[in-house]
Amino acid sequence: MEKQKSQSDKFKEAARELEADQSEERWEKRLKKVLKSKPDPRRP
Repeated sequence: MEKQKSQSDKFKEAARELEADQSEERWEKRLKKVLKSKPDPRRP
């Protein structure tokens, strides 16, 4: 009988299948890029 996977295990498996990047340095770069972007003044 196969043991059911936890939600975190399912997430990790999906991330691997999508070839998600695990580099903390790249994460920081992407996060800073998002934080630098200005909100659109026309949107509430």
